[in-house]
Amino acid sequence: MSPNRYPRDLSGKFCQPEQIKWPNDAKIAVQFVLNYEEGGENCLLHGDSQSEGFLSEIVGAVPWPNQRHWNMESIYEYGARAGFWRIYELFTQHAIPITVYAVATALGRSPEQVHAMQSANWEIASHGYKWIEHKDLSPHEEEALIKKAIELHMSVTGEPPKGWYTGRASMNSVDLVCKQGSIEYISDSYADDLPYWHVYRDKPHLIIPYTLDANDMRFANVQGFNSGDQFFAYLKDSFDSLYREGANGKPKMLSIGLHCRLIGRPGRIESLIKFLSYIQGFSDVWYPRRIDISDYWHTNYPFDMSAWQSRVTSLSEQAFIKKFSEIFENGRWIAEGAYKLDLGPSHNTAIGLHNALCRIFRSAPYETRKKLVEAHSGGQKKPMIFEKLISEQNKDIACALDEQFSTKFGFKYTLSETDANNCDVLQNLRERLESDYMTEFAENCRQIEKIALEKISMLI
Repeated sequence: MSPNRYPRDLSGKFCQPEQIKWPNDAKIAVQFVLNYEEGGENCLLHGDSQSEGFLSEIVGAVPWPNQRHWNMESIYEYGARAGFWRIYELFTQHAIPITVYAVATALGRSPEQVHAMQSANWEIASHGYKWIEHKDLSPHEEEALIKKAIELHMSVTGEPPKGWYTGRASMNSVDLVCKQGSIEYISDSYADDLPYWHVYRDKPHLIIPYTLDANDMRFANVQGFNSGDQFFAYLKDSFDSLYREGANGKPKMLSIGLHCRLIGRPGRIESLIKFLSYIQGFSDVWYPRRIDISDYWHTNYPFDMSAWQSRVTSLSEQAFIKKFSEIFENGRWIAEGAYKLDLGPSHNTAIGLHNALCRIFRSAPYETRKKLVEAHSGGQKKPMIFEKLISEQNKDIACALDEQFSTKFGFKYTLSETDANNCDVLQNLRERLESDYMTEFAENCRQIEKIALEKISMLI
């Protein structure tokens, strides 16, 4: 029977580079996305059964079944007719290229805007075929729309999209896009401040996470931004925080989401103008399109297939137990129990696997743990630890105290190499010899766990 395996990655550390650098040692990558949805929203004219109810000035709007919504349609029209051009002029004046998440049917109805995007060398990524919810679609229905989006995108722009963002996604969206095999990155994720790899059918696909917080959509949400000043303050704080992390050697990516019909309004565009002026006062900032981030990541931080193939959660039960049965001395039963846990991506690291093994050890009956503790050798490095004592006299004293310890407690004095390097070993032995049984039993268990982590760290 297959073990339980938890699919969500709550760590993000496995198969990720320990340290990244942006081009020219930039401290932060600031990436702007313009969502172009106008003309692709729900509308009876588009063959839909209802009007649009999402992301407009009418906060709390609901779709009107079998009816057109004049106000809603004109709000979306504003985005295409006025908002887009205001945004276009701003970014071209500042010479900052951006990525457009473009709904394919919206592109088909906006030839002048498409021409402007291409003239400015903006990336046009796919935002799906129509600006609709996908959660209730069958995988077959959704895949058909993905294929139609790619085909229409190609016919309107002259080239297929390299990036993808569904937005109103289903649980199948990411894998269905991966299945097409032609998309270089996907942005249907909000899980990180850096790109990461997603594996579908044993092939890696790059995820470049997006944002819903540094996003003008919050102008259209309850408890969102009430004024441009709030939007500017939030973007500035986001930039300052990530810039500081980059200055400390941990550069990140700041994604900023924009919509023609929202930030394109005169009362809001000023906040974006102020923000662009602010960040362009810094010299060490990278302004990539998302495809630029994708190209850079593919080249500099390719997927580690060997690590993926040898990951803990892919091992068979036999291989898992064979590899980890002696992480805890005489602890085959611990490995057997850990294999049956609902392990997930977070357990593919040394810390993650160690935690799983410790859960089995800690939850075992006292007599079972006592048997393991009494059979423990004290650690393979203990003789070497005693050798580190400077004088022969101290070594002799330590050996004598070690024997007294075993006689008193019925198990050996155990000390991890990590703790031995950070304490006076002789003093530690003396103090622990004075402990009562249960205190020292608990301490020995902790030391055995630390030794287990040292072993794991040399294996994975």
